[in-house]
Amino acid sequence: MKHGGDLTEAIARHGGAPDDWLDLSTGINPRPWPIPARLPIDVWQRLPSRADEDALMAAARKAYGMPDGADVAAAAGTQMLIQWLPYLAAPGQVAVVGPTYGEHAVAWTKAGRDVIAVTDLGGVPESAVHVVVVNPNNPDGRITGRAALVRAAARLKDRGGWLVLDEAFADVDPDISAVAMCTDLPVVILRSFGKFYGLAGLRLGFAIGTPDVIRRIAAALGPWPCSGPALHIGTAALRDQPWADRTRGVLAEEADKLDKVLVKGGFTIVGGTSLFRLAGHPDALKLHGALARQHIWCRGFDWADGLLRFGLPPGDAGLDRLAAALALGY
Repeated sequence: MKHGGDLTEAIARHGGAPDDWLDLSTGINPRPWPIPARLPIDVWQRLPSRADEDALMAAARKAYGMPDGADVAAAAGTQMLIQWLPYLAAPGQVAVVGPTYGEHAVAWTKAGRDVIAVTDLGGVPESAVHVVVVNPNNPDGRITGRAALVRAAARLKDRGGWLVLDEAFADVDPDISAVAMCTDLPVVILRSFGKFYGLAGLRLGFAIGTPDVIRRIAAALGPWPCSGPALHIGTAALRDQPWADRTRGVLAEEADKLDKVLVKGGFTIVGGTSLFRLAGHPDALKLHGALARQHIWCRGFDWADGLLRFGLPPGDAGLDRLAAALALGY
């Protein structure tokens, strides 16, 4: 499975209809921000205006704690930004700290870059002009500390490169974000709207960096990079600070419940965030297959056959179903 959230492969192999499945393959909040029952009709009928875009940017600046001197651009999801960055960055080798979200290495490789995999910032060679860090990391939740990021960014500044920080899961703990580094260091931060707000189908993401870098990104994206509904919903959700504060607490509680179910099922918790848990089991591959036969879908990894990643079930009924399935074994 290349990505989570698409049951096509699972259904083709194990049958059933989408509604039959408990999909735990994603790191998307199963309790999404509540979209109003009706959106203004004009968000569907007219092109997005500059005022619409400015409102979203203002909401993003506040929600992400952006400092003065940093700028932001929006796109139809961070995946679009991931694919653009290799064509906008200066020439040179890129190091990707992993194992991590695979599309970073894929995008830089497709752009003709020399991509090397490293396990931490200490392993980045002098030849690397750019470095990609997912923080917190997907799938193990590892957090790279601010001091290490500052040192890496300072080295890359001397080489004319970028430190790309994918903060797709940083909404669960705003203190993780390195957004304060964007004013005087060559840091490009990617923020995903859909995961924390539970609205991945909206396709909305942000790049944050110095004004010159963001101007290049915005110019590459062109006019109307986001739909009218995305601008409207994104603005309202990012302004809803009380919902975000409550949700962080709810997610932490749900992740703790999931941990208990997994441990009782024989797993060891390896890491994760409050949106997903990485768990180890000596028979992980067999359990992955057994769960799939019961129409429960989680993430496996071709680089670690002893690990599975589980997203949060949508409530106690989902937890009970997972617990019952694990109790049956393989």
